[in-house]
Amino acid sequence: MKFEQFELERNQSLFENEVDFNLSESGVHPLKLSEILTEEEQREILHTELFYGYTNGTPELRQRVADIYGNQFSKENVLITSGSAEANFLSVMTQLDSGDEIIYMVPNYLQIFHLARSFGIKVNILPIRQELGWQWDPDELHNLINAKTKMIAVCNPNNPTGAVMSSEIMDRVIALAEDRDCWLLSDEVYRGAELDGVECRSFAGATDKTIVNAGLSKAYSLPGLRMGWSVGSESYIERAWSFHDFTVINVAYLSDWVASRILENSRRKAILDRTKNHLNHNLEMLLKWGKDFPELTFSRPDAAAITFAKLNLPIGCEDFIFHLRDNYSVLLTAGKWHGLEGYIRFGYGTPTDYVMGGLEKIAQYLKEFSE
Repeated sequence: MKFEQFELERNQSLFENEVDFNLSESGVHPLKLSEILTEEEQREILHTELFYGYTNGTPELRQRVADIYGNQFSKENVLITSGSAEANFLSVMTQLDSGDEIIYMVPNYLQIFHLARSFGIKVNILPIRQELGWQWDPDELHNLINAKTKMIAVCNPNNPTGAVMSSEIMDRVIALAEDRDCWLLSDEVYRGAELDGVECRSFAGATDKTIVNAGLSKAYSLPGLRMGWSVGSESYIERAWSFHDFTVINVAYLSDWVASRILENSRRKAILDRTKNHLNHNLEMLLKWGKDFPELTFSRPDAAAITFAKLNLPIGCEDFIFHLRDNYSVLLTAGKWHGLEGYIRFGYGTPTDYVMGGLEKIAQYLKEFSE
């Protein structure tokens, strides 16, 4: 089997720790353990034995996750994974075979796109359009689906646009997935990072064949825990758990220990409030900065620490990114790596001074085009 290269992650892996300003990051600046654990918990963690732990996640953590989605879910509906990326990987591995087809919204975080194609699965692109507020046309979805379609995959809130899917559009995709007996896979890792502070509707439980994948890396500012999860039917969770035996077996025991505590309701709310306040402050700063540069047209996101800017220059988005990286030591991500040429993704979740430092370097680069 030959895997396609995941351009976004490959470029980030190679350069995110080499540049002065990494504005390719799509999450919020990480929290410290001292900010989220009590002094008693900090002392306790120093004396915690480093077990393997539960391979599917401790019962306490799985119940905490289930509670996020409502009282119709229990710990039996949850599998703990090594980040949402592993959860996505398991969803494709367990439910799709070579020759199947998947409908995939683009632009997107293209992990599932590349993974599915590497497994011999045909990917049919469902475009989301800026003129529709980064929504998609339900008629286009209807025209794409056929007898070989086994899954519809969405990302809500969307990466790279930060758009939240409308309830009307959600209802249409749910109805179609149920009518055609397709799996519905929703990557919801940015849920909780809504700029208005109101968590968007989840697809969890929408149909018997719905899978929701998420984690703590983005809205919760805890990427170093590598903590993710899947929420689905008990039969799906059992199957995904059995495939999990071939990947990481179980997540780190300390990550599980920390996550089970910070997902307690009051602490979870405090973390998400911090996220909302930080993102709103930095977004206004970024949009104000952008008004001085007609070379870029910014979209106001609904959620997440990212915004997707149209590049109004006679240069490809990759060339723009590479020149900026090599000559100004600033890293952004190219729209091409999300499936749409002519755009640039800006991350604005890092500390305010750091974001502004990167923007000042970008301003220097943009002046090259007016000289």
